[in-house]
Amino acid sequence: MPQSSRGKNFATAFGLIAAALLLNILLAKFAHLLQMPVFLDCVGTVVAAMLGGNFPAVFVGFFSNVVNSFEDPVSLYYGLINILIGVAAAIFQRHGFFRTPLRLAAVVLVFALLGGGLGSVLTYFLYGYDFGEGVSAPFALWIHGNLGFSKFWAQLSADIVIDVFDKAIVVAAAVLIHRAIPSHLQRRIAVLFLFNPHPSHDAHFEGFKEFLVRRSLLRKVVVMVIVAEVLLGALASTTGYILYRQVSISRNKDIAQGVGTSVAAIIDGDRAEEWETLGRAAPGYEDVEKDMYRIRNGFPQVFYLYVYRITEDSSVVLFDLEARDTSGVLPDKPGDRVAFNQGFAPVRANLLRGEKVEPVVTFDEYGWLLTAYEPLRNSAGETVAYVGVDLSMGDLVYEEAKFFIKLLTMFFGLSILIMSVVLELVNRGIVHPVNRMAAESMRFAYSLEHGRPSSIRALESLQIRTFDEIEHLYRSLTTMGRSSLRFIAQLREQSRRIARMQDELIINFAEMVEARDTSTGNHIKKTAHYVEAISRELLREGKFPGILTEEYIETLKRSAPLHDIGKIAVSDLILNKPGKLTDEEFAIMKSHTTEGKKILERVVANAGDSMDDGYLKESIEMAYSHHEKWDGTGYPAGIKGEEIPLSARIMAVADVFDALVAERVYKKPFPYEKAMEIIVGGAGKHFDPDVVAAFQAISRELYDQRTKLDETGAAPIS
Repeated sequence: MPQSSRGKNFATAFGLIAAALLLNILLAKFAHLLQMPVFLDCVGTVVAAMLGGNFPAVFVGFFSNVVNSFEDPVSLYYGLINILIGVAAAIFQRHGFFRTPLRLAAVVLVFALLGGGLGSVLTYFLYGYDFGEGVSAPFALWIHGNLGFSKFWAQLSADIVIDVFDKAIVVAAAVLIHRAIPSHLQRRIAVLFLFNPHPSHDAHFEGFKEFLVRRSLLRKVVVMVIVAEVLLGALASTTGYILYRQVSISRNKDIAQGVGTSVAAIIDGDRAEEWETLGRAAPGYEDVEKDMYRIRNGFPQVFYLYVYRITEDSSVVLFDLEARDTSGVLPDKPGDRVAFNQGFAPVRANLLRGEKVEPVVTFDEYGWLLTAYEPLRNSAGETVAYVGVDLSMGDLVYEEAKFFIKLLTMFFGLSILIMSVVLELVNRGIVHPVNRMAAESMRFAYSLEHGRPSSIRALESLQIRTFDEIEHLYRSLTTMGRSSLRFIAQLREQSRRIARMQDELIINFAEMVEARDTSTGNHIKKTAHYVEAISRELLREGKFPGILTEEYIETLKRSAPLHDIGKIAVSDLILNKPGKLTDEEFAIMKSHTTEGKKILERVVANAGDSMDDGYLKESIEMAYSHHEKWDGTGYPAGIKGEEIPLSARIMAVADVFDALVAERVYKKPFPYEKAMEIIVGGAGKHFDPDVVAAFQAISRELYDQRTKLDETGAAPIS
């Protein structure tokens, strides 16, 4: 491809993607500034899909959200939805869904389910449902209050309904923009992105084969890429989730231990017994408690905060703050004994010895908690109590779930983008070149003889430049095509030579047989000429449409010289007898039909597949049945009417006419008028009436040509 064409194609592709991207961003800003109850953030994506298919649509859909994420980072997680809408739009365009109102309604509904439904579910996993301040929030509140839907179903229903309105505008705008683009530019973009949205249903056979090859090969690549992406995604997501969980647990352990250390630093361990026995009555107790609240309030993760003295069978309360939530769990009073946390049973001995222990995850009546015990020591360094810090694992799991959803949406968005790029490269570098080669090769294989050179020229004009094995295959294919063309030409010429040699051998052999009959003249060549002429007249008149063709006529012409081959078995005395034959002699003469059949059948049996079966079949029928009569009084089988093969019915007229107008040892030639009187009189008795009628139309001309046939021994050039 010339450099200028490549640059022009690149500019067209870049222009489409840039224009569609800008259209998405500007329309979304416009809707937001006017506080419209719609988003209009995927018009460009749909237009790109309608013009160029998957690749530009996915590219525009993903990077629209990337640009929007500069102002609102959350937009990046919704890129997957825009990409899916682009892919769906490309599929709908390929199947003609943007043409009729009913199908357009289906397109709007699918887009709404993707944008509103999937987007709403994604929002739920990321933020939960509190009806927020989004476009659909007032409608969701109304559904929740008036229809009794739960928050989830109210928000989901509202989002889908609002999105139906939004996607109806998007589809209408996209269709109008698409129709405003000149058709020649649409075709150019479609070819540029190898996208054919409306495949012809009356395509040539090779086009249908190309479509199958493209689908088959591309499907295999898609499956391989999807499997690779899913496996990679599962591995990456699982690894990321495990690492995030480990980091989160480690971070929460650090927070719990840090809070415990901070609280232990503000409590005088030497007064532990005083805090336990006097409680709030102890001087400074409430100040310490206030400081503990301030520390806890600085860490939203902390659920419970308390100070216990650990004993053999229970824990004694020194401080216990109110729970962060409204669970109704009241704080214990100083001096109260509470059951020992069985989650710490494995380290009870360590606690009784006042040692520092690692945080433990527990699940009991207080919930799913991560608990850290930090020692509270007196001035002598002895552990007098433990500061207990409980963090809710439910919050941690919720954060992990949000992280996992974000990871999945980001991954699948990027995966579809990467997959589109890979498939575009595969399509351009492998599938499309292979399809083009396959199409031209199929056209070469199924073209008629005169069409093969043009197929080779079309194959060479593809100019495939992939600089890899595909180009090597292309070079080999074009070389093989040229060689095949030359070889076919050589075979064709050799076949013609063999056919001519075969015809000459047959005619010479037939003439050798005929030469034994000194009175027949050029009977073989004359009858062959008559048979061809009669057949062509029948074809012109439209008779016997299921049988008569140019190929059949050529076969009859080649078969005619063998019709009397059986005379080789008849004695020369009988063949050249000047007088009338006796009954016994005539019976021997009639045997030339059966003998001819036997001779030709032996030829067929000995030749196998090396000879033309159709040609020999007609020769056998003509040799055996050319003396049968239309009324059934002929020989050797006595068949009648259309039971007699057409070739034999035509030969019967030609044979008798030539015998009538020719001079034989036993008679003088009949004049043309007398001969035709006998032929016409035999219609419906001796001859097929249709064959006689056709012969009447050309008989005078054939009769006049007899002298030329006598002189040259060949049919005259008309």
